[in-house]
Amino acid sequence: MFDLNRESELKKDGPLAMRMRPRNLEEFFGQQHIVAEGRLLARMIKADRLSSMIFFGPPGSGKTTLAKIIANTTKAYFDQINAVTSGVADIRRVVEEAKDRLGMTGDKTVLFIDEIHRFNKLQQDALLPHVEDGTLILIGATTENPYYEVNSALVSRSTVFKLESLTNEDIRGIIRSCLSDREKGLGAYGARITEEALEHLVNISDGDARTALNALELAVLTTEKNEDGSLLVDLKIAEDCIQKRAVNYDKVGENHYDTISAFIKSMRGSDADAALHYLAKMLYGGEKPDFIARRIVICAAGCGDGGSGRTASCGICRPCRRDDRYAGGTDHSGGGSGLRGHGPEEQFRIYGDQYGHGGRGEPADGTGASVAPECGIQGSERVGLWRWL
Repeated sequence: MFDLNRESELKKDGPLAMRMRPRNLEEFFGQQHIVAEGRLLARMIKADRLSSMIFFGPPGSGKTTLAKIIANTTKAYFDQINAVTSGVADIRRVVEEAKDRLGMTGDKTVLFIDEIHRFNKLQQDALLPHVEDGTLILIGATTENPYYEVNSALVSRSTVFKLESLTNEDIRGIIRSCLSDREKGLGAYGARITEEALEHLVNISDGDARTALNALELAVLTTEKNEDGSLLVDLKIAEDCIQKRAVNYDKVGENHYDTISAFIKSMRGSDADAALHYLAKMLYGGEKPDFIARRIVICAAGCGDGGSGRTASCGICRPCRRDDRYAGGTDHSGGGSGLRGHGPEEQFRIYGDQYGHGGRGEPADGTGASVAPECGIQGSERVGLWRWL
């Protein structure tokens, strides 16, 4: 009784992102490569012929939503747990209930595990025999690469669906749908949004529907109505509600390796501004400067004619790595071009990039123009990368 009352209250007063969750594939935005008519997942859901699967993708791309759509359409019993708060005891309870259900009524059990990568090896192993014999149909959701973070035996018994960040058009559609939906969304407020504000929410949310909806809800609920009773969300209000783009970066996951790889390739290609972009992303995401410094020294030493490297470049990069440990980044812009005005980290990155392996020797402008939008740095703050690293 209490659970039903709680669910009823959450449907009315829960977060907008949860209330706006689609109930079927017709309401679902994005991921057309797996849910479009005739695609595998769409066929599985329509025919209610489910097998174990893992949804892998960035936050706010629709992993949990797809699991909920399956829950709304399948005739099988749907259960769910979160790997953050559950353990082996919860798995055993679900398995026993699934066995009883299969024996008494013949109903299959679909188990949805959110954040499945948070389960350790022992907990994942506890699922394996029951997925193997069909007692459970497993649906896992993860932001981490399942081929690294999930038991290989579980992965081999599941279909992995990779979800992409939502497109700008998808986010626009979700926002407009929310503003017009009087049942689940914000339609009852009669709110309107300017094109500039809409584009700001779309840009800063960076393909994350949850981020966009949270910002929109905050904007509508905190804005006073005009004298005529209308409610308008303009650019200033939108900027107050979502100021910085969240950088999708972690120090141990797939993003870590993708970013450092792109950083090294940018240096090898003598693209100073691109390398500064990835350098900023790593530092902003909390990467240790010494890890980055080692990669720069290795890159400087390993490039050049015949793989021998440039002696002068290595001679500059190694002391700069040492200086960065003691001095860190600078707090002033310094002016000028080339290496002046950058901290040791940026200086020896640019030097190693331009002169360490046949680079063009063209100085980077240091404005961080390509980096700033990634982290929500706006307008006058783009005076120098060193100001916010």
